[in-house]
Amino acid sequence: MTGAATTAPSGLNRPLAILVAGAFFMENLDGTILQTAVPAIGREFGLRAVDVNSAITAYLLAVAISVPLGGWLADRLGVRTVFQGAVALFTVASLACAFSTGLVMLCALRVLQGVAGALMVPVGRLAVLRVTRTTDLLAAVAYLTWPGLLAPVVAPALGGVLTDTVGWRWIFLVNVPVGLVLLLAGLRLVPRGGVRDRRGLDLVGFALLGVGLTALLLALEALGGATAEVPAVVALALVAVAALAGAVIRMRRATHPLLSLQALAIPTFRASNLGGGVYRLVISALPFLYTLLFQVGFGWSASLAGVLVVAVFVGNIGIKPFTSPIIRRFGFKATIIGCSVAGALLAAAFALADRSTPLPVLAVALVVAGAFRSIGFTAYNSIQFGDVPPQLTSGANTFAATTQQIAIGFGVAFAALAVRCTTGLAAALDPGAASLGYRWAFLVVALLLVVPVVETAMLPRHAGAAVAGR
Repeated sequence: MTGAATTAPSGLNRPLAILVAGAFFMENLDGTILQTAVPAIGREFGLRAVDVNSAITAYLLAVAISVPLGGWLADRLGVRTVFQGAVALFTVASLACAFSTGLVMLCALRVLQGVAGALMVPVGRLAVLRVTRTTDLLAAVAYLTWPGLLAPVVAPALGGVLTDTVGWRWIFLVNVPVGLVLLLAGLRLVPRGGVRDRRGLDLVGFALLGVGLTALLLALEALGGATAEVPAVVALALVAVAALAGAVIRMRRATHPLLSLQALAIPTFRASNLGGGVYRLVISALPFLYTLLFQVGFGWSASLAGVLVVAVFVGNIGIKPFTSPIIRRFGFKATIIGCSVAGALLAAAFALADRSTPLPVLAVALVVAGAFRSIGFTAYNSIQFGDVPPQLTSGANTFAATTQQIAIGFGVAFAALAVRCTTGLAAALDPGAASLGYRWAFLVVALLLVVPVVETAMLPRHAGAAVAGR
């Protein structure tokens, strides 16, 4: 007997929760660990460091597009089959990534990794929640939350150390033993579960969303290229607009759409996923900009840059015990606006930094930025479902998970575009200032935070008061 045959709710299954948390950790780690390795990968492939951003974006975008597939496959094939298959695919794709011979090959394999990661995350969570009583849900969710907080903390430093010591390819090779352990443990711990639903997949909506997002990403890449061709950029942009518009129309009319748009009629949910999407885009772009500034602009090692970027995530975790009291004291509206303004100012401050800036000053700025980042994340994540009625919760959850992944993926792509534009401008104006363009990119990204400030300002004063307990 290699697994339970039932998914009836019982007490908290800690071994299963730890197993799934391990899979979450691996998936979250690979979303950010490559950031400190991009200069080394660029040197080996004969590319600029900023051009390697596509390997990060390809992974995150594949996760975003594939998230809606997880629940559908689990209902049709069973949780255990999908989870084990996703872990196996992720492990094999990681091994293949380590032997990539060029950026195109690496990006293609990262897409496979992203698809596998997208299946591991929701299906693993589903495996835990289906066997957990309501009274144990808080403890179960705690197990599943910490990987998302811990992985970004260790990723920059781990990626930097591996790159400087044994080489960037080991960033992927370390996934192989972890994946094998997860596979063996999954045979024993993941319940088989029954097939629950034979509902068809909205293939048209899935295809339109995938084509639209991919075309948009390619347009951003082409726009920031060294030899950008205007007709190609325009053509890609038109394809992106047409496909995404078609996806929206399809999702509004389909009986069982890929993503339900109904919850967008609720102001707090809409603000959390539209303005909140821009907020997530910006704060996802910043760690990529920090890495490029420190390594390429300042000429630091990957290890030093990685260790310093950890300060962002130290601030992220350190503020956690105080986040809820802050939200209760000031309310969601004031908290989100305050975090957005503070985030913009702290990002803009890095336009003034240079190699002579003391490390402690940079570290403190990053810790404070991480603290505001965490408060804003928590505020958006908490308020978004506060006014959503139970009958819309499932569709709203899938929509929110997808838009969050899209925002994170396009954050790196937008940061890379900003760097290409600002470094080109700086090289023309002052060829001797190597870091100037990387510093100006922070100003471009900071300006985007005007969007969440304006949208949040339009919410009612007491929006989310019931969730905040005010």
